[in-house]
Amino acid sequence: MRQSSPDSAEPYVPPRIDIVDFVEGARAAQGLTIVIDVFRAFSLAAHLFARGAHKIYPVAAVETAREMKARWPDALLIGERQARPLPGFDAGNSPTELERFDVSGRTIIHTTHAGTQGLTNAINATEVITGALVNADAVVRYVRARMPEQVTIVRMGHEARERCEEDDLCARILHARLRGAEIDVNPATELRRASSAVKFFDPACTWAPEGDFERCTRLDVFDFVLQLVPDDPVSYLQCIPMA
Repeated sequence: MRQSSPDSAEPYVPPRIDIVDFVEGARAAQGLTIVIDVFRAFSLAAHLFARGAHKIYPVAAVETAREMKARWPDALLIGERQARPLPGFDAGNSPTELERFDVSGRTIIHTTHAGTQGLTNAINATEVITGALVNADAVVRYVRARMPEQVTIVRMGHEARERCEEDDLCARILHARLRGAEIDVNPATELRRASSAVKFFDPACTWAPEGDFERCTRLDVFDFVLQLVPDDPVSYLQCIPMA
């Protein structure tokens, strides 16, 4: 990484920005890597840190998450598969549902079908941060401050196997802003009719309350970045304030 120059008149533009997809893209990602999961993993993570969470351990395997919970019974165990909560977990992957928990100072163990798979597979990246609409501006300012030669944006998509409108939109916004442009868009309006948003407006999908849609489509409401910190045996997310 270069050192940022406070005297620079123009914002730094990374020489190379790649956009890739799914676990394969995460594995191949180089440079400063932004792993996107808007509905809902990294929107939820941002909401948890905004409410005072201490650390979030993103975990790929369900059994690994359960083993960690057994070792750390005071940790909050959350996650999903096919968007549904997992048996024996404290909660699912819903920012609305998690509001019933006091997360201040707590450690979180988190496993999801898409987002956490991307984080755990970005093994060739120089640095890994999360991407979401809720802190998009902070992500762009962080990247500019780090002045990387290469940025890779990873769209995790629906269940890490097919593209989805919300991750595509987030990638477009980040890419444009990193290039010094802006997209005139209201994410809540843009995504309301997305196929991946249908569940939030279906009363039968109790595991995806309507409040999640609003909490995930807010743009630029959190002024911090979530950075993956390599650790043994499990890496964790930490919150880096940008103010």
